Amino acid sequence: PRCQTALADLEVEHEEEEGALYYIRYARVDGQGYVTVATTRPETLLGDTAVAVHPEDERYQNLKGVTVFVPILKREIPIIFDPYVDKEFGTGALKVTPAHDPNDFELGQKHDLPIVKVIDERGRMTNEAGPYMGLDRFKCRERILEDLEKNGQLLKVEPIKHSVGHCYRCKTIVEPLVSKQWFVHTKPLAEPAIAAIKQGKTRLIPGTWEKTYYEWMNNIRDWCISRQIWWGHRIPVWYCKDCHEIIVAKETAKTCPKCGSTNLEPEMDVLDTWFSSALWPFGTLGWPEETEELKLFYPTTVLITGFDILFFWVARMMMMGLHFMGNVPFYDVYIHALVRDEKGEKMSKTKGNVIDPLDMVAKYGTDALRFTLVSLAAQGRDIRLSERRIEGYRHFINKIWNAARFALMNLEEDIQPIVEPHQGSEADRWILSRLQTVIKEVRKNIDIYEFDKAAYTLYHFVWHEFCDWYLEWIKPTLYKPPVPEAKKYTQSVLLYVLGETLKLLHPFIPFVTEEIWQHLPHTKESILKEGYPEANDTLEDPAVVTEMEIIIGLVKAVRNMRGELEIPPNTKVDVVFSTPRQDILTQIEKHQDPICRLGGIKRLTMSVHTEKPAYAAATVWEGIDVYMPLKGIIDLQTEEKRLTKEIDKMTNELTMVRRKLSNIDFLTKAPEVVVEKEQFKAKVLEEKLQKLTVNLERVKNLQEEA
Repeated sequence: PRCQTALADLEVEHEEEEGALYYIRYARVDGQGYVTVATTRPETLLGDTAVAVHPEDERYQNLKGVTVFVPILKREIPIIFDPYVDKEFGTGALKVTPAHDPNDFELGQKHDLPIVKVIDERGRMTNEAGPYMGLDRFKCRERILEDLEKNGQLLKVEPIKHSVGHCYRCKTIVEPLVSKQWFVHTKPLAEPAIAAIKQGKTRLIPGTWEKTYYEWMNNIRDWCISRQIWWGHRIPVWYCKDCHEIIVAKETAKTCPKCGSTNLEPEMDVLDTWFSSALWPFGTLGWPEETEELKLFYPTTVLITGFDILFFWVARMMMMGLHFMGNVPFYDVYIHALVRDEKGEKMSKTKGNVIDPLDMVAKYGTDALRFTLVSLAAQGRDIRLSERRIEGYRHFINKIWNAARFALMNLEEDIQPIVEPHQGSEADRWILSRLQTVIKEVRKNIDIYEFDKAAYTLYHFVWHEFCDWYLEWIKPTLYKPPVPEAKKYTQSVLLYVLGETLKLLHPFIPFVTEEIWQHLPHTKESILKEGYPEANDTLEDPAVVTEMEIIIGLVKAVRNMRGELEIPPNTKVDVVFSTPRQDILTQIEKHQDPICRLGGIKRLTMSVHTEKPAYAAATVWEGIDVYMPLKGIIDLQTEEKRLTKEIDKMTNELTMVRRKLSNIDFLTKAPEVVVEKEQFKAKVLEEKLQKLTVNLERVKNLQEEA
């Protein structure tokens, strides 16, 4: 009523609401009592033209041929028998209002009932509503209920939860009513669109949406395409005012083909927006002319859209494309997730949980927001977005920027990104081999629309391999090379890997990658003009990858031990590696310098078999024993006291937080954000306490051994 236009079934959003079921007495015309009807919309009884009961309902077998009065209006209507009626709902007697309910309309057509329209397009009562004419429909409901109660015709009222239709645009409760509209007969259009998905001509990604698509298309109803609104494509129909002929034409009609009259009136209704949108894949390319653009771009490769318009738009484009073009409009439909808040709730202004993308762009940059959304875009799952995540990925963008700055500071203009198989140091060969694997994984994941996995692969490679290990590993080669050729080749590898990585990242992080690209040696054109990287199998080196993984793993083991024991970064330690495998010991010896430099090791000892030294921390990595003698590094008694004191302090803090979180008043009265803050605090304290307890146990064990 607010928009004063017809709506298609899909444009009506049904919501569960609290309502009431009103039990109303309809007096029998023969004076032999009443028939009680239950309804949620008493205002529509003014348009009733029958009361329906189930033919097998024993309670109403004596009502054949009986008529009743419409309450208040005293209009006589028949009792009809139809299996559509639900015997279990309400009283089993159904008021039939063909003008204001689609199911009642079907019953009315079946039983040849008159149509009495009592509510108009504005939601006001018509002259058929008698004394209620001109009232708003809901005001009329109040007045009718008052009058029914006065007359003793309102038997009882029961609370009920029921589905109520709302306009998808303005959210007003819709009012079903009979009107003349234009429809598309969709069944013949839907069948080819169903077959196209089943035959794989078009894929829905993720495939879980196929079931939903089939259910809707198999149960599709004729589509109301006329709208009584001010904007849109006018329906190409004219009416002859002399002979009442309806003229459908491609060009503006001038004369009536039936009587020759020029007294024509155009249709004032416009097409449903989704009807116009359904023509988009070919209508935008010059159709019905066979343009070069139409030949080139129809069908398109992929459509990316949200699940909420799968039927409004995607299914209708499929139907129209197949009907007018004889081919599907697109080969793949990637259905992306809905962006929700970090708790998984839909964002809304009333909840105050909306994250404005423009604010995030201003604060963290466009690339950070883009990469966040891509990283969270797992198929079939909604995106849980928080500002904290965007901030985290901003750090990743900064990491890329700083890595590029380091590279550019250490590259000469004459360096070419030319690399050869099995050349250079193990670190050079390792990063080249890893890059080929990353290229394959990223391309594969993009091809199958698993963008989150592609983003994760790139994130891990850039941060945890290229930046954390390769750049740190090659610093001595760049600063103090053993031979000039070694430096030059490492620079070539560095330039090559950085360039290929920027290309891989560009679809995800377009602005920063373009900016860095423009500063690389020998790059003048936009990075957009570069081909997307393809793996070079000759650069793969599984043996060196395995070797480097062992060395990196050992350095990580040493770093973890240092971290757990809180040994300061500037304090050098002694370390012992023990393994019966001579090949691994040879590899360790070969990489002794970077191991010591990256692990903060003063003296490194390697042996086939070594008993655990006294007063030493120990761990095992991939079958290799790692020992760290602590004498002179840590005073175990002092460390035990420090850890005990820290544990006591943290235990007290955690007790206070838990006490607060177990207080019902606090949980119910405190703002949600305050409660969440305390819950997060408890989680952090628990994790820290667990770590401190493990460290204390380790220190005690070391003292016993000493």
